[in-house]
Amino acid sequence: MHWYLSLVAALAGCLVEPVVGVPHPTQQGTCKKTKVAILGGGVAGITAAQALTNASVHDFAILEYRDTLGGRAWHKPFGKDKDGKPYVIEMGANWDWEIQEERKIRSGSWWAQKYGLKTHYSNYDNVSTYNKDGYSDYSHLLDLYEDAYDIASQNAGEILTQNLQDQNAKSGLALAGWNPKSTDMEAQAVDWWSWDFEDAYSPLESSLAFGCAGDNLTSNYFSDHDNFVLDQRGFNMIFKKMASTFLRKNDPRLHLNTQVTNITYSDDGVTVHNKDGSCVEADYAIVTFSLGVLQNDAVKFSPKLPDWKQEAIQKFTMGTYTKIFFQFNETFWPSETQYHLYADPVTRGWYPIWQSLSTTGFLPESNIIFVTVTNEFAYRAERQTDEETKKEAMEVLRKMFPEKHIPEPTAFMYPRWTQEPWAYGSYSNWPPATSLEMHQNLRANAGRLWFAGEATSPTFFGFLHGAYFEGLDAGRQIAAVMQNRCVNANSTKLRECGPRKHYETLHGTSPYSDYTMLNGWAVDSFIDTNTD
Repeated sequence: MHWYLSLVAALAGCLVEPVVGVPHPTQQGTCKKTKVAILGGGVAGITAAQALTNASVHDFAILEYRDTLGGRAWHKPFGKDKDGKPYVIEMGANWDWEIQEERKIRSGSWWAQKYGLKTHYSNYDNVSTYNKDGYSDYSHLLDLYEDAYDIASQNAGEILTQNLQDQNAKSGLALAGWNPKSTDMEAQAVDWWSWDFEDAYSPLESSLAFGCAGDNLTSNYFSDHDNFVLDQRGFNMIFKKMASTFLRKNDPRLHLNTQVTNITYSDDGVTVHNKDGSCVEADYAIVTFSLGVLQNDAVKFSPKLPDWKQEAIQKFTMGTYTKIFFQFNETFWPSETQYHLYADPVTRGWYPIWQSLSTTGFLPESNIIFVTVTNEFAYRAERQTDEETKKEAMEVLRKMFPEKHIPEPTAFMYPRWTQEPWAYGSYSNWPPATSLEMHQNLRANAGRLWFAGEATSPTFFGFLHGAYFEGLDAGRQIAAVMQNRCVNANSTKLRECGPRKHYETLHGTSPYSDYTMLNGWAVDSFIDTNTD
């Protein structure tokens, strides 16, 4: 789920008029001038603009590729209810954290309460398990994983706080007692459900220290409860409401349907060139593009981004998390079970987790169920036709419920994340053996070019609330620099602000003096390699 989860934060009340952007005309050789160009109208872009507004900086422009705000929180109509009206389903962000206050869980987040966002509690313990022969109770493996994860998480905390060498999550879990054999496909299904479903990457491809840290910090900062968003206005309604606190109707500062193609930057300013021939000159720019957009060179930078920045961009990984939706003419699965976990006899991650939306509290009588696939199998689904993917998934459903006559779906749909030029994936992941300094290089500014988004958050990377806080921080910092409020940054009364530190050179954990025969390093300039 990762970036599909949101946060709680306080914002001012909203205007009643909806946020509507206007296309800006080509400037015929001249660029529109503004103080801050915010590149991207997702959560980070919205909160950056909110922070600037709160600091009395109103001269900014938001440039958004799509025709709406919200970024990777987006929805589509799907299927029909009994009255023939389509349901609204979330293609991207879909979960909202509850608030933990004084060790008490409040029902829903701040914005769910403020805006009446309709959600329902996701009970991850409400899961049934299946294999190729139908229902098979291997739920005890879920408990074994949880026991091991508790130990691995504690070890991850020691690695983080004592600056020890990181591990991948697979090795960390194995040392804690969870080491499923490659042939034990029920355990592999539990492994996928317990890790990949959150991170979109396998434990082998994920950092133990930072993977556990992101999860634990989120749970401790908010709570370990999260709710599934069912609001038929769409999840991004929340972000449009947020934007309406500082954008009026037809606000000329909001440029929708604007594709950025080139960015020229320096220590003096930034010029942004768009596909339609228009351009924007700004004193500062905040890049909120996804990591996938940056990795795919979808936008050109002049000069090229520094080596330390390019290395950081390519070092981190962009996961793909694809929900595949089905609507049937009946609910043939156990309607009060939220999750159905399938263990394929051959392939880990093969259409593994199915979530019912017909369950009480969700969309009862909708007859909608969806299956989630990640990374390689998400890419596979993208390369296939809808019919090919539907056929494979239907074969799994018929194995899970062999006693049922399962008809063809009446509606079927899924996104193709890596083919979306404004996203190129779902959310970021922290690879093993990747330091906090490397991540800081991903986050650091290059001249007057700043970066913000879920990927730049060291504590909440991959989560939507990471994008929220990073946007706020970038907006606040730029406002402070513009208003000369960083002069006394060392004062205990002021937050440190100003350009973010980066590291020109990153070093390994072992000094060169350790590369000796004593440590098995039998190669140096004095060794005679002539064997004659």
